[in-house]
Amino acid sequence: MRVLVVEDEQLLADAVATGLRREAMAVDVVYDGAAALERVGVNDYDVVVLDRDLPLVHGDDVCRKIVELGMPTRVLMLTASGDVSDRVEGLELGADDYLPKPFAFTELTARVRALGRRTSVPLPPVLERAGIKLDPNRREVFREGKEVQLAPKEFAVLEVLMRSEGAVVSAEQLLEKAWDENTDPFTNVVRVTVMTLRRKLGEPPVIVTVPGSGYRI
Repeated sequence: MRVLVVEDEQLLADAVATGLRREAMAVDVVYDGAAALERVGVNDYDVVVLDRDLPLVHGDDVCRKIVELGMPTRVLMLTASGDVSDRVEGLELGADDYLPKPFAFTELTARVRALGRRTSVPLPPVLERAGIKLDPNRREVFREGKEVQLAPKEFAVLEVLMRSEGAVVSAEQLLEKAWDENTDPFTNVVRVTVMTLRRKLGEPPVIVTVPGSGYRI
C-alpha cells in the first residue's frame, strides 16, 4: 500500500510516516498543501493522510482537487478540532474518513488499512494463495500452517503479489507500491527482495519470474 502523509507539524508527520513504514507501507511525506497537490499529480496513492489546516494550500482545497480529478485515492482527514460540525464538513468535502487529534497510532493504522482496502477490488481480510496465508492486519504470514518471519519490505512485496491474484506484477509496479519516492528506480532492490522472499517462503518456489514482465504467484 502506498500512502502520502500531508502534515505541517514535521515531527508528527515524520513520526506517522515512520510508524506506517514499520507496518510495511510505502510512505511519502510533505509538509504543505502545494507539495501535496504536486505529489498526487505525479504518484498513485492508495491513501492520503491529510491534515486540514495546511499552509500554502488549505487541506480542504487539496481534498476537493483529489475528488475533482476522480482519483481512486482515499482521504483520511486529520484536524485539531473534534467538533461534530467540522467532521461533517470534512466528509462533505469528499474525505472518506476523519480523525481528530490527538489520536492513537493504532487507530490511525487501522483506518488507513481499511481505506486502502476500498481502493481495489474487494478481497477477504486474510489473503490465501498457493498454500500461503497473509494477514495484513496482524502482519502475519504462514505457509502450509508454519509461520514465516518477514521484514517489512518483504511483507509489502508479498502482499502486492497476493493481491494481484495471479496476474503478473512488474518490478516498476512493486517499486511504486512497496517503496517510497526516495528509492532509486534503477536499483536492484526489487530483485534482491524477491530473492530473499523466495528463500524465506521455502520450497517449492511459489513466486514465478516472468522474463521481461515481472513476477506472479
